[in-house]
Amino acid sequence: MPARTRRTSISDVASHAGVSVGTVSNVLNRPDRVSPSTRDRVEAAITELAFVRNGSARQLRAGRITTVGAIVLDISNPFFTDVTRGIEERLTLDDHTLMVASSDRDPERESRYLRLFEEHGVRGVMVVPTTESVEHLLAARDRGIRVVLLDHPSPVESVSSVAVDDVHGATLAVRHLIDQGHERIVFLNGPHAILQCADRLTGARKAVRDAGLDPETALTEIPVSLDADGGETGIRAMLAGGSATAVFCVSDLVALGALRTLRREGVSVPDDVALVGYDDVTFAAELATPLTSVRQPRHELGVRAADLMLRDPDEPAEQVLFSPELVVRESTVGRV
Repeated sequence: MPARTRRTSISDVASHAGVSVGTVSNVLNRPDRVSPSTRDRVEAAITELAFVRNGSARQLRAGRITTVGAIVLDISNPFFTDVTRGIEERLTLDDHTLMVASSDRDPERESRYLRLFEEHGVRGVMVVPTTESVEHLLAARDRGIRVVLLDHPSPVESVSSVAVDDVHGATLAVRHLIDQGHERIVFLNGPHAILQCADRLTGARKAVRDAGLDPETALTEIPVSLDADGGETGIRAMLAGGSATAVFCVSDLVALGALRTLRREGVSVPDDVALVGYDDVTFAAELATPLTSVRQPRHELGVRAADLMLRDPDEPAEQVLFSPELVVRESTVGRV
């Protein structure tokens, strides 16, 4: 194994340029205080040694931390990509930088990244929790780390959060399918330990009960992984098991796999099976059969989370709850 290269220090630059460490610091932070010839010599040394200043140490000395962490379930999911972009754009306005990690829906991985972010001295962390319990996040808050719950309502008034009313969103989706005449609906859902999945199941069942249908026969839940492969697995289980005429998917990524599999199996969407997704990510409208989906304000979720992170610590916590809307396309009603 090759030896690890030592990071060039400000002392190395000073020695190489034949000046004091203080002169190098002035070139980096107050160049107007240094003569042009000395400044040129120091800048040449910085270039030759490929020196990069230690931003974390500089922030600590200045007493102002400008790095923020975000832990999402899966950054490869377009929903979280869009949310993260909203966070990044808002932070940039205040000259803050963002560190992003994916928990992969693993509580241990989430805790590990939370600890690493703390060790890096971030200003705070925005987290999409992997479970309904957020005690570990409250503990981090008590250690002085600012915490904002992302895509998850806060269980306590003292912690800020941004979330979407997923019960209402799922109710809209299933009510739409029932209004289209479907009375046997399959719900491809993720783990109930993830609050969004649990809430969307609650909303789906509410729509069935409100329509006077029997939840035991009108709605069949099939557990799947939260990706396109999960959609494929769920559709194969549905086709092997019965007579459902509609599918509600817990996310557009799952719906993508579902649609792909239905087409492979020669099942027409929506003539044979209607399909609804959740999130309304960019590709939903661009599919060969445009996808009916529950639209979440993805970018705005990120912007508001960053707003809450950057606010004065003395301001009271705030819980923001967005209301989703249903966007109807050809996957449920044919050509519109």
